[in-house]
Amino acid sequence: MVKIETLPDEMGFYGEFGGAFIPELLRPNVEELTHSFREKKNDPAFNKQYISLLEDYVGRPTPLYFSEKLSNKHGCSIYLKREDLNHTGAHKINNAIGQILLAKSMGKHQIIAETGAGQHGVATATACALMDMECIIFMGEIDIERQAPNVQRMEFLGATVIPATSGSRTLKDATNEAIRHWINHPDAYYLIGSVVGPHPYPEIVAHFQSIISKEIQMQLYAKTGKSSPTKVVACVGGGSNAAGAFYHFYDDENVELIAVEAAGHGLNSGKSAATSILGTPGVLHGSMTLLMQDEFGQVTEPHSISAGLDYPGIGPLHAFSIDSGRTKSIPITDNEALIAARELTKTEGIIPALESAHALAALNSLELDKNDVVVVNLSGRGDKDMSTYLQHSHIK
Repeated sequence: MVKIETLPDEMGFYGEFGGAFIPELLRPNVEELTHSFREKKNDPAFNKQYISLLEDYVGRPTPLYFSEKLSNKHGCSIYLKREDLNHTGAHKINNAIGQILLAKSMGKHQIIAETGAGQHGVATATACALMDMECIIFMGEIDIERQAPNVQRMEFLGATVIPATSGSRTLKDATNEAIRHWINHPDAYYLIGSVVGPHPYPEIVAHFQSIISKEIQMQLYAKTGKSSPTKVVACVGGGSNAAGAFYHFYDDENVELIAVEAAGHGLNSGKSAATSILGTPGVLHGSMTLLMQDEFGQVTEPHSISAGLDYPGIGPLHAFSIDSGRTKSIPITDNEALIAARELTKTEGIIPALESAHALAALNSLELDKNDVVVVNLSGRGDKDMSTYLQHSHIK
């Protein structure tokens, strides 16, 4: 097994992926952030406040739920890590709380963020309301339409939502606009929601999301007497929930890590977001990673029915882990995700986010036996996707 380090080298690289490819105007911002994060990540008072908020405000630990029906269907033991039960309805709040505390310690007052599915936007708006900070959220025009409930929540929480109207008008373009704003407003704090962007953001987000796999270890041990499952399954767009679910298992060769990407209409359809399969190395949003691009190095438009997976790149930690063979990637189509979402809803009374539904659908692609213990990270709840589910109710 190739050894995967959860921490990058001094330049922010995981193997050949990562780094900080940024305009010189942003260099002071990134250096300030790196210094502050290094100082606070091991500060007892900072961590005490962070953990206290996770427990008393966010509602952690989230349950590790044994799904008897999925287990019977697949002939093994299947657990769901219920990140959908966090305050705001997804894993994104883990990182938002951590970074908002970091921003406050740095004396920042304006917070900017990008969002696709809207869950990171809601989490950031929530954290800003809690800490009395100005909040500006950039969101693709198409995502604003298909994730309307989350837009309403952000605005009700006091955030200003600015539509990205260029390009594909989705997550990639929202990120572009957020970076432009950051260049023009260097005193702002850019709160990135996934394990993407220039170093140290991938490391920061993975650090704050690692609480997921830490809890899985403790909860699984309490239920089974063993702290490691045989497989961990999580969806990957940029990859924050997967980084958190995989984090404490990277160095355990007995745990298979399954990253589930959005195949959209199919790998060869021209409407897909399966970056690790269709992508090649290149620079996107400040880091070297795998991304979908043409022969001239121009980013090609991804497609997924899920706004959170509709991104042409992947976090550099995931790019390295998949490229090295440590993590296996599985592509799941829109229709497969819709079917998996309906199945969980009808059999367990849990409506998953479309992103999480991709991870659930991957169970049908795995070779499983009775000795397997599988944890699926249920990264978010499906309230935001109800209009999409109802529009595709004919798919069964």
